[in-house]
Amino acid sequence: MATSSAPPGDPNPVNLGLDHLPTALIATIMTKLDVPSILSLASTCKTFRSCAVHILSFLPNFHLPDVAPSMDLLRPLLPPSNQYLKSVKVDCTRLDDSSLDLLIRPSLHELYLRNCADFSGKLLSQLGNSCKDLRFLYLSSVAEKRGRSIDVLHLEELLSGCTHLETLILMFDVSIFLRHNFARVWSLASSRLIALEIGYISSVMVTELLSPAVGPHQSSIHPQPSTLPNIQKLCLSVDYITDTMISTISKYLTSLTHLDLRDSPIMEPRMAFDLTNNGLQQINAHGKLKHLCLVRSQEIAPAYFKRVNDLGILLMADKCSDMESICLGGFCQVTDTGYKTILHSCSKLYKLRVFHGTHLTDLVFHDIVATSLSLTHVSLRWCKLLTNLAVASLASNGDLSTLDLRDCRNLGDEALRAINTLPKLKTLLMNGCDISDVGLSYLSKGSMKSLVSLSVRGCKRLTDKCISALFDGNSNQELRELDLSNLPNLSDAGVLLLAKSRVPIFELRMRQCPLIGDTSIMALASMRVDENVWCGSTLRLLDIFNCGGITQLSFRWLKKPYFPRLRWLGVTRSVNRDVVDALARSRPYMHVATRGEELGTDQWDDSDDMYLQDYEEDDEFEEWLLGEDTSDDEMEDAVDMADLFE
Repeated sequence: MATSSAPPGDPNPVNLGLDHLPTALIATIMTKLDVPSILSLASTCKTFRSCAVHILSFLPNFHLPDVAPSMDLLRPLLPPSNQYLKSVKVDCTRLDDSSLDLLIRPSLHELYLRNCADFSGKLLSQLGNSCKDLRFLYLSSVAEKRGRSIDVLHLEELLSGCTHLETLILMFDVSIFLRHNFARVWSLASSRLIALEIGYISSVMVTELLSPAVGPHQSSIHPQPSTLPNIQKLCLSVDYITDTMISTISKYLTSLTHLDLRDSPIMEPRMAFDLTNNGLQQINAHGKLKHLCLVRSQEIAPAYFKRVNDLGILLMADKCSDMESICLGGFCQVTDTGYKTILHSCSKLYKLRVFHGTHLTDLVFHDIVATSLSLTHVSLRWCKLLTNLAVASLASNGDLSTLDLRDCRNLGDEALRAINTLPKLKTLLMNGCDISDVGLSYLSKGSMKSLVSLSVRGCKRLTDKCISALFDGNSNQELRELDLSNLPNLSDAGVLLLAKSRVPIFELRMRQCPLIGDTSIMALASMRVDENVWCGSTLRLLDIFNCGGITQLSFRWLKKPYFPRLRWLGVTRSVNRDVVDALARSRPYMHVATRGEELGTDQWDDSDDMYLQDYEEDDEFEEWLLGEDTSDDEMEDAVDMADLFE
């Protein structure tokens, strides 16, 4: 804790406090911090608090993604006097239309609003009327709460008003808009729009949206230009990926470089509503495509692209020699021949992802060393015919940084021996693989030193020894995310070993581990990374949902001051509803999940190169949010948020 003044009678100028530092110097340093760090410093003494008040009046970026603030919290943090505000990121779970004037500023260039379920279509209208210089817009879950209305007229005001918009991400169901006006409204969109992402839209609406209108006295042979002629990146989740939609996209989006299409059919589609070899052949008609993703999800019902086979892949590959990233999911009729064609035709490919490759075998990668490929990201999820030999071949790509082999159940310890040779590996996902403690010990000799994220969820053969195998005297200080969920033989003893390793983990998942109990929570709460910092202060996410040994005792250790940086907690509410509810009330800015949902925030674009403060034992950021009393001698009384800026 910083001291704001020198001790009485101390003549030594070295002991002068912060009051004697130039305010401009303090303000300059604080402007390099993110918003939570600024607020944490402001809670320590009046000097920092005064500087924070001043900084918030001209701060260009206000990013608060991990906390769902209330209107009362935001009001003093977003003063109307700030005419320099360019970028805002906020979780709007606790906000509604009454906060529009607070969030929407004419000066904005970037706006990220997540969880806008309590907003109505007025949000879109006001953006169009006020934010004429907006370049980037992200909105999710708009008007999803019952009683909130949204109309195509609201969308019209947004598109006609934001004339400088370059990227538009609407992560909600836009099929609620009337179809007969939908395409016309999009003709008002900014000519600068180059990236469009939509959470859900029907394939028919996509076709109507992108197809140019033919006037009453105009020949269909010479149609007007496309509604969105300059789109370079298109990401859509639709009901069905069809030949007609692919043809329309390929024909009219002449500048397209990034195409991401996903569907989740509720039943097997008919020929007219499906993707076939003919549709695949039309992809990349203008030769500019660099990134392609076509995925048929299995979330709703088992469904595959049954009308596409190796011939379709061969026809597509002829036009995709410059492709850099390919993702294919649900192509059940494509065999090794089709996948090998991609590897041998796309010499610039660095990212390959295949989901539910039911006919994908080791032969695809048998001669990959003979290609000129330098793969950095490989994902082969649910490719159940793969064996250790495929991984051994892939390991020839020494630049691999991400390897996702989840649910490849034939992979074992020999696969880990090969993975151990990858010096740049950052992310390794081995969920459901047939690996043992011995296999994980191979990683400790090589790749473990570079890993940032490791998941061994559902690897049933693993025991407590896997922890000592991973951190055998060589603790990986780079590891930030560890998933040990669904390991029936992992107990408190294993977590104690993890605590002794002093690894500063940010995200720890141990859901559905029947032998994990109160001792694990106490160990994590009290473990030290070094002599001054608690491990609990590094954990941002802890998932202990449905762990068999968790009792009410654990909730005493989940209260403050333990786990001060924790923002996501997964527990079983049936342990004791009153205790869980009391914990949620005592830490209102922590997301407490009790229904088994997967934890974590959306993928915000954290491109800011700012210093992130490491919080100490007391969560000063949360003290600021709650207006709690501080321990500094200079802070005489607890200050409420509303009183802070008087």
